[in-house]
Amino acid sequence: MNTLRMPELVAAATLALLAGCASDGGLKPQARLHEANQLKAAATLAPMPVSLSPAAWPAYDWWQRYGDEQLNRLVDEALASSPTMRMADARVRQAAAAAGIAEASLSPQVGGAARSNRVQFSENSNVPKPLAGSWKWSNEATLNFSYELDFWGKNQSAVDAALGRQKAAEVENEAARLLLTVGVTQTYLKLSQLYAQRDLAEAVLKQRQHVLELTRQRVAAKLDSQAELKQAELAIPVARTDIAVADEALALVRAQMAALLGAGPDRGLAIARPQLLKMRPAAVPSTLPSELIARRPDVVAQRWRVEALGSDIAVAKAQFYPTINLNALVGLQSLGFSALLQGGSSIASAGAGLSLPIFDGGRLRGNLALRNADYDLAVEAYNQTLADALRDVVSQLVSIQWLGERNALQAEALATAQQAYDLSVQRYGAGVGNYLQVLAAQIQVLAQQRAQIELDTRAFDLDMQLARALGGGYRQDSIPLTSR
Repeated sequence: MNTLRMPELVAAATLALLAGCASDGGLKPQARLHEANQLKAAATLAPMPVSLSPAAWPAYDWWQRYGDEQLNRLVDEALASSPTMRMADARVRQAAAAAGIAEASLSPQVGGAARSNRVQFSENSNVPKPLAGSWKWSNEATLNFSYELDFWGKNQSAVDAALGRQKAAEVENEAARLLLTVGVTQTYLKLSQLYAQRDLAEAVLKQRQHVLELTRQRVAAKLDSQAELKQAELAIPVARTDIAVADEALALVRAQMAALLGAGPDRGLAIARPQLLKMRPAAVPSTLPSELIARRPDVVAQRWRVEALGSDIAVAKAQFYPTINLNALVGLQSLGFSALLQGGSSIASAGAGLSLPIFDGGRLRGNLALRNADYDLAVEAYNQTLADALRDVVSQLVSIQWLGERNALQAEALATAQQAYDLSVQRYGAGVGNYLQVLAAQIQVLAQQRAQIELDTRAFDLDMQLARALGGGYRQDSIPLTSR
């Protein structure tokens, strides 16, 4: 009769223990996730001369719109060979392995064990003759079974947390891909800019050689002195120095590109001059900012971190409740080897174990408070990441807007400076002007030409930065994540 009432006794004992166990005290997170559309940007974007289009999001291979096959090959090589991407891949495998370890807690655990000991039995204990005082082999072989009943969802929550971190690692892999493609494209753009600056330095050298020839003619005609001639001669090595500086910068950028590719400096020597095409006019996605949370890998990864830490809170809460384990054992046990495999040597056991915290000095409450604080930090980091992402997009669009106005003004300034230089050279050649006028006009033209190169480079850079700010073609619903 008592045996039949054992389950009721166990349940009553469990309820009594639960009544006195540690309490979480109602601890809970305080932070709240922001919605993307709470961050208003319509008024800022309204005056910008950009079109709204649902198709304005960049393509996954956004750099191909620049029409440079060499750039396409360099990006592919970097994605395949860069240590940065291999490290990102390793972090994904790391997170996947951790998730697999966590999932193991949901399954029964079965293991085998065997032992064999040489034992001397005491002559003065309760061991009877003929064993008393003898040496015997004690042998045992068992198959062990254990399983934790996950009544409170602790193990499942731990699995969910591990899967969340795995998905965050997978999205961070996409973020690493985006940073690498931007880095390669930006370095390639710098290479293009340096070639343009070198061309300008060579053009300046030719101009100064022409002015030197005019100065020599004027000195021969007694219109200028040796002082003007020396100034004109000095301008030649200065111009050649600018060419040497450009060559040095080209060599350094080639080495930088080789490092991005995960190769040695010699790889950079094979990179030819870039042949970039003009970009399309910038457009604003009509679904900004609502879709930004699924288009920016840094935002998506941070959201997965929040989800993982939410599951960590569930694990911490479940630790306040009892842990119930089922266990069983079957096997063989004997003294000596001859009887080990006989039927009479079999052993078996089965049972259940229960453990729960009652008084822990506040350890579990402290752990829960820590998990709540971790969650709050992740939520606020997500909110800040979302705000920064929207600011990033708007910043690129604002700069693109003002770049258009700067280009118009720069074209006018360059044309005026070039006209002034041409007139000064004509006057100098006709014996009317002087060398200082030519030199001043040449300096102005050079400054405006350099400014034009900077603006042309800036246009490419802003287009590239806008693609990056919009997620570089990443979409949460189109890039598959590993699921279990």
